[in-house]
Amino acid sequence: MAGVHSALLPLAMLLCFPLSSRAAPFQAALVQDMAQILLENYCFPENLVGMQEAIQQAIHSGEILQIQDRKTLAAVLSAGVQGALNDPRLAVTYEPNYVPVSPPLLHSLPAEQLVRLVRNSVKLDFLDNNVGYLRMDRIIGAGTAAKLGPLLRDNIWNKVAHTSAMIFDLRYSTAGELSGVPFIVSFFSDPGPLIHIDTVYDRPSNSTEELWTTPSIMAERYGTKKDLIILTSKRTMGAAEAVAYTLKHLKRAIVVGERSAGGSVKVQKIKMSDSGFYITVPVARSVSPITGQSWEAADFFLVTSEEDLATKLNQESQAISEDPRLMIRLEEDQFVFSDNKDSEDEMVPDDSALLGTLADALFKVEILADNTGYLRIDSFDDSFLEPELVERMEKGVWEPLKDTDNLIIDLRYNTGGSSASLSYILSYLQDVLQKRHFFTIFDRIQNRTIQYDTQRWITGQHYGSMRGVYVMTSYYTASVGEEFAYLMQSLHRGTVIGEITSGTLTHSKTFQVEDTGIEITVPFINFIDNNGEFWLGGGVVPDAIVLAEDAVGHTHEIIEFHRGLQQLIHQMGKLLETHYAIHEVALKVSKVLRAKWAEGMYRSVVDLESLASMLTSDLQETSGDHRIHILYCDVEPESMREVPMIPTAEEVGYIINALFKIEVMPGNVGYLRFDMMIDMEVVKAIGPQLIKSVWDKIVNTDALIVDMRYNTGGYSTAIPLLCSYFFDVEPLRHLYTVFDHSTSTVTEVTTLPSTLGPRYGSLKDLYILTSHMTGSAAEAFTRTMMELKRAVVIGEPTVGGSLSSGTYQIPGSVLYASIPNQVVLSAVTGKVWSLSGVEPDVIAQATDALNVAQRIIAARLMNRETGK
Repeated sequence: MAGVHSALLPLAMLLCFPLSSRAAPFQAALVQDMAQILLENYCFPENLVGMQEAIQQAIHSGEILQIQDRKTLAAVLSAGVQGALNDPRLAVTYEPNYVPVSPPLLHSLPAEQLVRLVRNSVKLDFLDNNVGYLRMDRIIGAGTAAKLGPLLRDNIWNKVAHTSAMIFDLRYSTAGELSGVPFIVSFFSDPGPLIHIDTVYDRPSNSTEELWTTPSIMAERYGTKKDLIILTSKRTMGAAEAVAYTLKHLKRAIVVGERSAGGSVKVQKIKMSDSGFYITVPVARSVSPITGQSWEAADFFLVTSEEDLATKLNQESQAISEDPRLMIRLEEDQFVFSDNKDSEDEMVPDDSALLGTLADALFKVEILADNTGYLRIDSFDDSFLEPELVERMEKGVWEPLKDTDNLIIDLRYNTGGSSASLSYILSYLQDVLQKRHFFTIFDRIQNRTIQYDTQRWITGQHYGSMRGVYVMTSYYTASVGEEFAYLMQSLHRGTVIGEITSGTLTHSKTFQVEDTGIEITVPFINFIDNNGEFWLGGGVVPDAIVLAEDAVGHTHEIIEFHRGLQQLIHQMGKLLETHYAIHEVALKVSKVLRAKWAEGMYRSVVDLESLASMLTSDLQETSGDHRIHILYCDVEPESMREVPMIPTAEEVGYIINALFKIEVMPGNVGYLRFDMMIDMEVVKAIGPQLIKSVWDKIVNTDALIVDMRYNTGGYSTAIPLLCSYFFDVEPLRHLYTVFDHSTSTVTEVTTLPSTLGPRYGSLKDLYILTSHMTGSAAEAFTRTMMELKRAVVIGEPTVGGSLSSGTYQIPGSVLYASIPNQVVLSAVTGKVWSLSGVEPDVIAQATDALNVAQRIIAARLMNRETGK
């Protein structure tokens, strides 16, 4: 115990930095309070043994350091407690205006809200070959599951149970409850024997809970025989991490994706006296009985062996360096690495017959159907650069291929060679007078840099830069073969088709760490491509991933697709010039698309789906307008023939309950949330009931909060009516002006002379809450009310949207373009509305916007009552 006490004395010193109760009573009391909170709540109490006594000694000893600034004091306390306990989750903050918010327990919500929550957080799909896809953005807790048992069973678990294999997508799962983990693990397990999957220790209650699989569940089990793939990302957090960690270490699932966030079982933000200081403390911890370790965000204080140390060092070094080649492992973990040494120089034979034999061994040339050249290269040999072989290759390789329309380069059997030879082959694939930089190699051991450019010394017929080149790869394509495939993509000179390459090119050497069983693999060569990017090796991912044996057939299909690619890009540009709201921008974008095609930027496109994705990216980047989208649809999109559906009498009540939420809060403040802008015809249909059920209950409040945080838009036709309720009957107010490029019409939009039900009027305070989700017609309403100074906007900047986009088919294809065809002009300035979204009057996190609005309303009311 004495050893622990002495080890924790630095913690006490860091926490107290030291203080004296006489000179700095506030700081001393604050540190004492923090120490007490840690002793009562921190989930690793064994690390705090002796802390209280050490703090007392530190307070009453030495010179006194006083920190008066509260935020500085919080930062120093955070650094001290994090460093001493080696736990980055501990944090001290100074937040005098912080208002704790306690969200309601999910299972206590009404069933209707729970249903909406589940539907929004779970997506089920069935892929080819009876593969199930289940995306779950929130791990459903036991309480919620009990309340919605039949719904979950019939619509999720029993449906997916009959698939042959399953993809369980947890990449966006950032919330949930640990109580839901046993069910999910049980679903993918057999009924027996029962498995102890987790132990959770809760410090405030000093209690331990064990989580086990259950002998019976409310649904059919998936069992242990069928394949299970779990997808994770750096956003995967909390209970979802527990699911992935458990199923992985039970060897029940393969986990694919990014390292998860490293969340915590339970974290609390605890107030320190009445000082305005808070400390965030992990109050519970998880330990897996399967591994003896945890999925949580933990640091080196959990390292108990060389294996743990190697694993932790490997994770940290790769995270910091962002280099997967840098590896730290135990000595017994064998793995393959490459020194990237060029092959040994071989003597080139003088005899012409032997030269022919060598050339035949390195190359195979054919002319295939549709005048397509075929060149198989099994090794990038040093001898490529020897004058005798160069002359032989010019006659035997490039001369027969010079008049072909396209060229297939087969690297499926290429296992490497010399990087120096790459510039020779690449030079033939450029124009005669074209000077290009290909790549640079820096050797750290030799401290030498070599730059590889087009070779001016080569003679013979160049293949040039305009004809298509298609590189076929396989899992066996390795080393310099991978470099060539990578460069063809980086230079935009070719299309890569086949399997992901072997990924054996690491440019690394391995060293032993003295007096340990740990070894470190260090990359010593930097391969820098034509764009100045460092390539870290690993497998090259083809533009079209197919089995190696099917690569030839797919290559011919892609060649045929590329024949019509230029025309599709040209047609896209024409559509944009005809319909896009700002004609000058459309002309610029169309020109950029044609230039990108000429530069080979679309060679990575292998089908209509990838073309739609790339066109969308290029159109948005060049125009600066994120509203432009290219859609790949086998059938005509709904948006081309969309007519608003008029609800039946039975549907009206459901629509109102689903879209609108109202409340009269203290101080006679109204709250109105609606999550979709519905069409004017629908508004007319549901109008009487909408007025009775929603509007009449809030129209007589003294101030109103309109919550648009979850409204992504909809129809713009009802915006004038909605605005009219917040202005007087006369005079009519000019809201905005719309210019439609497709029809060349200008429309001035104003408030309406009559409304159904009473108006809120122009005198009472109005507040609009926004978030990064607020867009389209919801954004237009918000911007209008803000510009006319009728409302105070609080929250996050909106997404940036438009009132209208048209959907147009690209001729001769199943591609459709969604193009904004309207420009909106401000009623105040006459200028075009910005595409960047609405910047609120008061910036606040979306989650805190309602609290901010309430505080502003309270402050204004107080000022009025005091006559200020």
